[in-house]
Amino acid sequence: MSFFHDLKIAVRSLWRVRALWITVALTLALGIGANAALFSVISAVLLRPLANRDEDRLLYLRQSAPGLGITNTAFSVPEIDDVGKGLKTITDLGTFSSIDFTVVGLGTPREIPAGVVDGHYFEVMGLRPVLGRLLTSSDDGPNAAGAVVLTYRFWASALHSDPKVIGKSVRLESIAGARQATIVGVLEPSVPYPVATEIIANVVTSPHHLSATMVTGREHRMTEVFARLAPGATLDAARSELSTRHAAILAAHPEVYRTADHYRIDVTRMHDQINSRANTVLWVLFAASGLLFVIACSNVANLVLARTVRRESELAVRSALGANATALRRSLLAESLVLCGSGVLAALILAWPIVAVLGRYAARFSVRAEGLKLDFSLIWFGVALALAAAVFLALIPRLPSGSAPLSAALTSGGTRMTGSSNRRLRIFAIMQITASFLLLTGATVLMRTLYILEKTQSPFDTARVLAVNLPVMSYGRTPEQVQDFYHEVQRKVSALPGVVHVSTGFSVPWRDDQGLDISFAFAAQGAMRKNALDDWRAKFRSISPGYFATLGLPLLEGRDFRDTDKNGSERVVIVSQSLAQTLFPGQNALNRDLRWTDGVMKFVGISLEPRRIIGVVPDLDDENIIASPAMTVYQPTDQEGWQGRLLVRSEQDPYTLAPAIARTIHEISAEQPVERASTLKDIRAEVLTSDRLNAVVFGGFAAVALLISVVGVAGVLAFSVSGRTREFGIRMALGAQPRNILTDVLLQGLTIAGIGVGAGAVSGIVFAWGVSRYVTEAHLPGALAFVASAFVILTAAVIASVVPAARAARVNAVESLRSE
Repeated sequence: MSFFHDLKIAVRSLWRVRALWITVALTLALGIGANAALFSVISAVLLRPLANRDEDRLLYLRQSAPGLGITNTAFSVPEIDDVGKGLKTITDLGTFSSIDFTVVGLGTPREIPAGVVDGHYFEVMGLRPVLGRLLTSSDDGPNAAGAVVLTYRFWASALHSDPKVIGKSVRLESIAGARQATIVGVLEPSVPYPVATEIIANVVTSPHHLSATMVTGREHRMTEVFARLAPGATLDAARSELSTRHAAILAAHPEVYRTADHYRIDVTRMHDQINSRANTVLWVLFAASGLLFVIACSNVANLVLARTVRRESELAVRSALGANATALRRSLLAESLVLCGSGVLAALILAWPIVAVLGRYAARFSVRAEGLKLDFSLIWFGVALALAAAVFLALIPRLPSGSAPLSAALTSGGTRMTGSSNRRLRIFAIMQITASFLLLTGATVLMRTLYILEKTQSPFDTARVLAVNLPVMSYGRTPEQVQDFYHEVQRKVSALPGVVHVSTGFSVPWRDDQGLDISFAFAAQGAMRKNALDDWRAKFRSISPGYFATLGLPLLEGRDFRDTDKNGSERVVIVSQSLAQTLFPGQNALNRDLRWTDGVMKFVGISLEPRRIIGVVPDLDDENIIASPAMTVYQPTDQEGWQGRLLVRSEQDPYTLAPAIARTIHEISAEQPVERASTLKDIRAEVLTSDRLNAVVFGGFAAVALLISVVGVAGVLAFSVSGRTREFGIRMALGAQPRNILTDVLLQGLTIAGIGVGAGAVSGIVFAWGVSRYVTEAHLPGALAFVASAFVILTAAVIASVVPAARAARVNAVESLRSE
C-alpha cells in the first residue's frame, strides 16, 4: 500500500473527528506560528549582516568609569589622539558626536537629531553613498566648508527622495552657534548607531567642536569612537593593545583619572554592540516561545495518545489481519502529517499578524526591527517544526502486541485505560503545567512591575502642563538677544487666555535623555566631602523663574529665582531637599555657598564662582517613573544660558492652547521651530510603553499557554473518567457516594497541577540562578510571583476538572457493569 493511500485514509479518518482535527491544528498553529514569527524577528535583528563593508572587522570602543557609576563616558579629543597613535591591530579610528541641529533651508525649520563626524568616519564604518559623496579627510579642519550627508531614511521620507537636494545650501543652528553647510550626498540604508540621526555633518558645522575647550579638554568627553581591525589581527589582540595604551594614558594623567573611578576601555564588534540591547530580550522571548511550543506539542500528544488508545481495537484487528508494526506506524505517521500539515498552514497565516506585533515590540530595543515583515525564507522553519512534531506524535502510541489475544483488545471497545497510557498522559499534562507555570511567573513579575509603575503618582499634576521644544536660534543674534527672545515668549504666552504659569529651561522631564543625564561634581560650604575624599555629584538643571510654580511644586524654604537673577548679579542656586538633608543634616542649607568643582565646567561655559543657596524644593526625579532621592542643583537660565524648552500650565486642556502658542511664538520669530507639544502626562505615559509591551507580549504567551494547559488537563481527566467507568460503577454499587467520586477526580487534577507547579518552581529557580550568572540585570522572581502563578494554575486545574468530575459522579452503576 502506498503512503499516498495512507494519507487518503488518514484524511477520511480525521474527517470523522473534525473537532479533534481543528483542536490539534489550532494548537500547533499557536506553537509553530509564534516560533516562526519570533525566529523571523531574531533573524532580522540579531543574525542579519550589516550593510557595512567587512563588518567582522568593524569595532566599537567604549570608555567607562564604574567608580562613578558611568557605563559610557565617551571620549575627549586628547584621549582619542592618545589612543589612536601608532596602533598595530587597528588601521584607523572614526569619531562621532551626537548633536541636535535646527535645519533652516529644507522647508519648515525644525530641530533634528544629527551627528558630527571626522573625515575618517565613513571609511572606518565601511559605508557608501547612494547619491553624491560622503565626507572624507578633505572635509576636516577649521577652514573646511560645511558639508552635510543625509541619511537614506530622512532623504526618502522627509525629502521624498529628491535628487535635486544635492548641492543645496542649509543653515545648521546649534546651542553654540550657526553655520552654513552644503548637502553633498545621501548615505546608503544602514543601521544608525549610536543614535538615530537624520543628517551627518563635518566638524566645522559645530562651533563648539572647534573651540579650544573641545580640542584641548581631556575631561570634555562627548565623542564616540569606532575602529577598523587590521587585516590578520584578532579582536583579543586589539583588546590587549588598547588596554595597554589606555593604562599608559591613565598613568600619565593621575589628576584626571583617579584610581577610585576605575576608568577602563572596552572593545566589541560593531554587530554585537548594535544588538546588545535586543539580544537578551529576544532570546528570552524565544525561550518563552519555545515553552509555548512544548506546551502545544504536549497537548497534541495527549489528544493523539487518547485517540490511539480508543483505537486499540481497530489496531488490534488490523494486526490480527496481517498488518505489521511498520504498516501500523506508517498509518499513524500519515495521520500525524495530516494533523501537523494543517497546523503549519494555520501557523503561517497566524504568524503574519504575530510578526507585526513582535516587530513593533522589538523596535523598542533595536532599530533593525523597524518595518519588519514575515520572512518567507523561514517557511522551512515552520515545516521543520511540523515534521518533527509529526514524527514525535507517530512514535508516541503503543502498538498492539501480536501475541496478545484479540478478544482482550476488543473488550469495552478498546477504551480501557492501560497503566502505560495513563502515565504518558499524566507526564504530558505535567509538562504543560510546568511550562505554563514558568511563563505565568515571568508574566506576573512584568505585570506587577507595570502595576507599580502605573500606580506611581507624580508629585504634581502632569495633565495640565504642556511641554514644547523651542531650540535656540542664534543666527544674527547676540546671547543677550537670545535671552530676550525667551523673555518675550514667556511674556506673550502668559497673556494667552487660560494660561496660568509659563517657564523655560534646558530639558523636559522624562523626555530629554541627553539633557536629563547631566550631572557635575560640586562642593558646599560647611559640608563634609563624600567619603572624606571625593566631591559630591548632583544633577544639573537650568531653569527660569516660575519653573516650580509651573510644575506645581512648592518651595520648602527660601525663595524662587527672580528676573533680577541674571548675568552680572550674585550667582544663586536652588537645591533639592535630599541634597540639603544629605549635606546639612539638621541644619539650614540657605545662604551657604555652593560651587561647581567638576573639571568639565570650563568646557561648557559655566563659571566656577561660588553660588549662594537661596531655596530648597521637594525632590523631583525627572528621569524615572518610580522616584528616588534626587540630588539636584537648579540655576537660573539668565545667568549662564542653557535654554530650549517651554513649559506652560493651563486651567484648561493644554492641547487646545498649542495652536495659539505656536502662532504667538511665530509672531516673535517666524523661523523659530515650535515642536513636540505634549503634556507631561503623555510624556510620562510614553516612558511606560516598553513596560506595557513587555507585559502584553509575555502575558499573551502566558495566557495562551494556560488555556492550552487547561484543555490538556481537562482532556486527561476526561479520558481517565472514560477509562475508569467500570471502577466507578463498582465503587458506587458498593456504597460510594457521588461526592466521593467527584472528590477523587478533582484531587487527580490538583495532583497533576501540583506536580507541574512544583517542577516549574524548581526549574524557574534553577533557570533564574543560571541566567543571573551571565546577565546581571536578571533577578530571582519574588515569592509573590510564585504564589500568584501557583494559585492561577491550581484554580485553572480545578475548573478544568469540574466537567470530567461531574461526569464521573453521574455514572450509573448498573449500566456501567452491564456494559462490561
